[in-house]
Amino acid sequence: LLSLGTGTNSEFDKTHTAQETAKWGALQWMLVIQQMTEAASSYMTDYYLSTVFQDLHSQNNYLRVQENALTGTTTKADDASEANMELLVQVGENLLKKPVSKDNPETYEEALKRFAKLLSDRKKLRANKASY
Repeated sequence: LLSLGTGTNSEFDKTHTAQETAKWGALQWMLVIQQMTEAASSYMTDYYLSTVFQDLHSQNNYLRVQENALTGTTTKADDASEANMELLVQVGENLLKKPVSKDNPETYEEALKRFAKLLSDRKKLRANKASY
């Protein structure tokens, strides 16, 4: 299973003072709650799937790809400007060089190549079985 995330906003991790939050209206609080819910859902889904694949001794068959430190315009899903698309390409290229996790030093680039080979090999195996 290759799980592709849309990224998370690193600004979500930003802390706020009591003085700042005291000035927030209902809309600001609703946005914060929505962000927290979406982040929790994404992390819980990843955790659950990762755990299931580990329990099945198939952890090499699961890869979650997601940038967890988006900033600025790269966080805006409706910004299709050429400049933002170039920024997103750069984010993707940088992500390829990062390790998959603290426990797995394999880079995303290496992991994706391994996944592509695995899928290709399985497709060839199915094609060979079908020809018999």
